[in-house]
Amino acid sequence: MKKFSSEFMIGAATAAHQVEGNNVNSDFWTMEHIPGTMYKEPSLNAVDHYHKYKEDIQLLIDAGLNTYRFSIEWARIEPAKGNFDKNEIDHYRQVLEFCHQNQVTPIVTLHHFSSPKWLISEGGWESESTIEYFGNYSRYVVSKLGHLMPYICTINEANMGKQITKIMKRMTANGSNSANKDNSVDVQVGLNVDMKAKMETYYRALGEAFGIDPRNVQSFLSPRTEKGEIIIMKCHEKARNQIKEVNPSIKVGITFSLYDHQALPGGEPYVEKEQDDDFLNYLPFLEEDDFLGVQNYSRKIHGPDGLVKSDETTRLTKMGYEFYPEALGNVLRFVAKHWDKPIIVTENGISTDNDEERVEFIERALAGVYQCLEEGINVIGYTYWSLLDNFEWQLGYAQTFGLIAVDRSTQTRYPKDSLSFLGNIKNAGLNGLRV
Repeated sequence: MKKFSSEFMIGAATAAHQVEGNNVNSDFWTMEHIPGTMYKEPSLNAVDHYHKYKEDIQLLIDAGLNTYRFSIEWARIEPAKGNFDKNEIDHYRQVLEFCHQNQVTPIVTLHHFSSPKWLISEGGWESESTIEYFGNYSRYVVSKLGHLMPYICTINEANMGKQITKIMKRMTANGSNSANKDNSVDVQVGLNVDMKAKMETYYRALGEAFGIDPRNVQSFLSPRTEKGEIIIMKCHEKARNQIKEVNPSIKVGITFSLYDHQALPGGEPYVEKEQDDDFLNYLPFLEEDDFLGVQNYSRKIHGPDGLVKSDETTRLTKMGYEFYPEALGNVLRFVAKHWDKPIIVTENGISTDNDEERVEFIERALAGVYQCLEEGINVIGYTYWSLLDNFEWQLGYAQTFGLIAVDRSTQTRYPKDSLSFLGNIKNAGLNGLRV
């Protein structure tokens, strides 16, 4: 029987801005509403997880799952610089307490892409001052809630800005102004790479909205300089130090977006470069971390001329990247060669309108995780992305990653078969289920 141990964490993940709704003090809310916005639609009420978190977590519990990864929204906690909102801390305390009351392990992310609007006006993620600001925010949250947070991911997908920068450079080199199928596989989250459309209007509005030169508007998902890369990792180190000062028992880590980079003959140098850019160059900043969050959705194949584009025979997900659940196990093996501490799969999933396809994806992905455990790799948990169909950033609400569908006109929840399937794997194992 291929059964995960009772200690192994299996559950699902969300991010605050994507599910809570009405995150009015955040940079993303601002960018969603400016003239020429590059967002398909605004987040608005999202799926109202802010008010319906008990119902949503209960659905996770009823399916037999034992772990919930979610983010605390900095823009709610500190809506204005230096002004912390006790009511919002109380809200997240209630979420955490509900998890503990129901034997659900919370994995908390302190920053999942969205930031306070004021932070961007102060220079954002290319400013040295953000290191201190993020440290102050982290210390405040942990001083109030740390006893309820066994695991903290400081920053979600710390390498995402670098991946976006690569896409922009490729687009510039190709003279392309529009997203296409080949570009859509580049980023593992819902980012529209049509960055040049309506750019003049958009950037003028950006500058007006944040009160600064539009060239200095640096959200977390803006193309990033090398200086910005260092600032991100210093933010992580600062947060980790603050967390450990307040509560040394908390396990602290960070998450990365990692592809399964595969080489055809002659493609090996490209794979080595991508692996170094995506992960290896960050290792010096992680030496004092307790765990690593691995996030994987697909693979990239590299030949002697670089990235090999998908063709009409490639099975694609709704997001436009290859359906390849085995990528997760391969990435875990790669990471384990360079990381000997615990690993948590903090995101892995598929956008599809066919839930049978999601079931297939989950089983094949978790079969890879189980094989890694048998090989001795120190994986301690898996949280599927995502618990709910949600706001997929610039792509709006059309993408469907969730284990639970939501009718946003009524905010009614409709659990999918894949939710109970994941719970069955947690409790019955992989044998005897779908082959």
